[in-house]
Amino acid sequence: MPRMAKLLLKLQAVAAVDRRHGPGPGPGRRHPLAPRHAPAATRFVPSCRALCLLALAAAATTLALALTLQNHRLGPADPSSSAAAISPRGGFAVVINTWRRPALLWRSVAHYSACGGVDAVHVVWSEPRPLPPETLRGGVLGLNGTRRGGAGVRFEINDADSLNNRFRPIRGLVADAVFSVDDDLIVPCSTLRFAFSVWQSAPSAMVGFVPRMHWLTNPRGSEEEYRYGSWWSVWWTGTYSMVLSKASFFHKKYLDMYTNQMLPSIRKYVNENRNCEDIAMAFLVANATGAPPVWVQGRIFETGSSGISSLKGHALQRSRCLNAFTAMYGHMPLVATTVKAVDSRRSWFW
Repeated sequence: MPRMAKLLLKLQAVAAVDRRHGPGPGPGRRHPLAPRHAPAATRFVPSCRALCLLALAAAATTLALALTLQNHRLGPADPSSSAAAISPRGGFAVVINTWRRPALLWRSVAHYSACGGVDAVHVVWSEPRPLPPETLRGGVLGLNGTRRGGAGVRFEINDADSLNNRFRPIRGLVADAVFSVDDDLIVPCSTLRFAFSVWQSAPSAMVGFVPRMHWLTNPRGSEEEYRYGSWWSVWWTGTYSMVLSKASFFHKKYLDMYTNQMLPSIRKYVNENRNCEDIAMAFLVANATGAPPVWVQGRIFETGSSGISSLKGHALQRSRCLNAFTAMYGHMPLVATTVKAVDSRRSWFW
């Protein structure tokens, strides 16, 4: 994979040079090494070269993505691993994590329950009140069957308030795929279906829309200390190692692994710090597969204005999570990649 990434960057750089200098001299300018009236065929050679290089770059990107998906299909070498030999079936369940935002929750349930491919919608309820208010519960559950073929809706009631609740196993899940999403995030149905098709090609991977990266604080230092890279670091470098569970697909087996097999010290850390359950899930999947996640390009809409990520010191706390979890695992399991899945039917550049 590193060789493929280097080849892609080299091809794109050469193509960029051709585009920057143009296919030939502009009006009124002479090429110092060519006759004033160069043959027509020679004038098109540089532009043809650029097009060929761009085509090779696109092919290299496609091959890199195929290799990533193949790596996930093969799974870990140990056949006894619970992440090995995963075979996806059916549609998928949407699991919505909510906290005191009833209007956003209602809108989210109404949207996802009407999307094709959704088998069921589960609302993770962890608020201090033992049950949702009757008005909210009636309104949300009233969405059952409001549209022909719509998905069923169910509340998953938790006794304690914990961010770990969003990854508790859910009884009666029929489909293998789980789409984990926050109550303030809307993914259009067509984009959601495309991401699901990507996950079907790599069912052991986390496949999602919100990429993040871990970076070495001092790459030249002897100590491996990490800092959390936000969206802007991903945008600038094109590199990521996590897709956040606020909008991502993963296999339902990871719910059991998170709750019953992952180090209890990690769940305790999440409870005490009220943060980083999504990073904990990213560590879990990366440690099980030894492979990177898959970032899906697509428009998503964040309708909320507040949350944990808006709090002061959020990035610093996330960096501390990275280092704490690395120490607990005894190594850094996250795997960086530059591969992105793009629906070529809806994009001019892919």
